[in-house]
Amino acid sequence: MQQFGKVAVLLGGHSAEREVSLRSGTAVLQALQAQGVDAHGFDPAERDLHQLRDHGFDRAFIVLHGRGGEDGSIQGALEYLGIPYTGSGVLACALAMDKVKTKQIWQACGLPIADSRVIRRGDVIDSAELLAALGGKVMVKPAQEGSSIGMGSASSAEQLSAAIALAHQYDDEALVEAWLAGPEYTVAVFGDRALPSIRLQTSHEFYDYAAKYQANDTQYHCPAGLSPLAEQALQKLAFSAFKALGAKGWGRIDVMCDSAGHYRLLEANLVPGMTAKSLVPMAARATGMDFEQLVLGILALSDA
Repeated sequence: MQQFGKVAVLLGGHSAEREVSLRSGTAVLQALQAQGVDAHGFDPAERDLHQLRDHGFDRAFIVLHGRGGEDGSIQGALEYLGIPYTGSGVLACALAMDKVKTKQIWQACGLPIADSRVIRRGDVIDSAELLAALGGKVMVKPAQEGSSIGMGSASSAEQLSAAIALAHQYDDEALVEAWLAGPEYTVAVFGDRALPSIRLQTSHEFYDYAAKYQANDTQYHCPAGLSPLAEQALQKLAFSAFKALGAKGWGRIDVMCDSAGHYRLLEANLVPGMTAKSLVPMAARATGMDFEQLVLGILALSDA
């Protein structure tokens, strides 16, 4: 493990996903230490980044979720400090963090997405007209938040106005997407391949924050129950979406089906969760890779 040198596991941070990041980072730190890596936790909310260089860290394992961790900010700081890091670079992270920009890239590449509109803070809109244009029911999301924070559904003009107002509490832009009624999948990418897909099943209206981190009845199906051809098509789509953003190393692509059963890309996660309930470790286990092997493999990809 000496090839990795002294490793900083970046966790916590200032974003709305701080608590999830602390859990993810602690799991990664323990896994690295269990394999003999000289790894140390480092919370940028509590320590100045210059300490990474001053204290002799050779590389960083980024487990910072949300803004400041997934948006290219920490990646740019590490490049300035000359410290190799896990995952994607500045541009890919900045694009993936912004759901609006992500959809624009995917659309330009001919990849399938749901119909949507972007509502900026201060825009005057006709909620009933917008709702009708998008099929009568929509999902509303802040452009730059993760873990389903600030998301809400709407099937009336009043609900849409409230959902947009909620999203604007977190971001200047709200993404209003046509409702997708089919099953939801997620596909992890590790190195140069897509891992087996996972089908998500929740008793909630959608896979919200509570379903992800608090509920005990959320079900994860891996294998997802698709035919070999459908599984292959889903993995190919996810890998194409990952590469379209210029992503590398590892990440996760979320996908849903519309009412006709066609795949529609939702978003990219380039610093996915690594908690006990997280999905990338689950997909890795389906290939025979345990959590410690996955974590070490992600760290090794920081050389790429």
